[in-house]
Amino acid sequence: MKVLVIRFSSIGDIILTSPVLRCLKQQVPGAEVHYLTKDTFRPLVEHSPYVHRVHTLKHNLGATLQALKQERFDLVADLHHNARTWRVKLALGAKATSFPKLNLEKWLLVNFKVDRLPKVHIVDRYLSTVQHLGVKNDNKGLELFIPKEKEVDTATLPPAHRNGYTALCIGAGHFTKRLPRHRLIELAAKLKGPLVIIGGPDDSGTGRAIADAAGARAFDATGKYDLLGSASLIRQATLVITHDSGAMHVASAFRKPVASIWGNTVPQFGMGPYIPEHPERTLISEVKGLDCRPCSKIGYDRCPKGHFRCMEKQDLDKVAAWSAAQGDRS
Repeated sequence: MKVLVIRFSSIGDIILTSPVLRCLKQQVPGAEVHYLTKDTFRPLVEHSPYVHRVHTLKHNLGATLQALKQERFDLVADLHHNARTWRVKLALGAKATSFPKLNLEKWLLVNFKVDRLPKVHIVDRYLSTVQHLGVKNDNKGLELFIPKEKEVDTATLPPAHRNGYTALCIGAGHFTKRLPRHRLIELAAKLKGPLVIIGGPDDSGTGRAIADAAGARAFDATGKYDLLGSASLIRQATLVITHDSGAMHVASAFRKPVASIWGNTVPQFGMGPYIPEHPERTLISEVKGLDCRPCSKIGYDRCPKGHFRCMEKQDLDKVAAWSAAQGDRS
């Protein structure tokens, strides 16, 4: 059976589809798994032993469809479920399934604070698209495969960071999902031991500010590594502190102790850190009791209320204490 799995973006969402790839390949005899995504995110799936071929979304959707038609898929598992994936499914004419996005339930929670969301992680919602094939969740968690040539050699890090460090991942897709700079500096000051600050080029200003405040024990890696390079730094960390972001799911894929800090979004959306074998390795830090939260299922460029209490009132002492306890266990 030839199956096309679709997920266009983004980092975390694609890593969250990894159990579907593994379970399909291991549980369906003769399954040939293909993946359709944006070229930017190709590295997240192209090294998976469960993926036969990666197809990338071109600017001209027609060209993409023409290439996909040649494959003659038996099934399309739509794990993105939007207008473009609808066009893909229509053009291919194969049997297709789509995961439940629960948009109505999310809308009710965001706008009226009425929680009708099922207590189901998105991994299981993704897997529901192939359950008719007899595929079941193997509860082996997330996966991300990094080829040897993409691994960061810790010998290239400052000497103080070569025998273990905390990865402080400061990025996120939207402002309201990130701690403000002054609170990140405050958090770094509370953490013990060497720090590696991880983020993209857009995070470099904040990364430098944190490193300047923390001194020599902080290595600013923001903007210095590509997608898999940053993932490699997370894989080699002793523990990880992150926002509700792709880095949280990267850390989960490597079973790292991970503290996730949540602002305008909430774990009830079903996308919290997923380590089913070791749930004790996760901490969710959030400010409960705010009548404005969640204010969005994704995020904003600024706090709609102006006070940003969901991040300004974060209990950073709790995060630091949890991190210290995890470090003592390692």
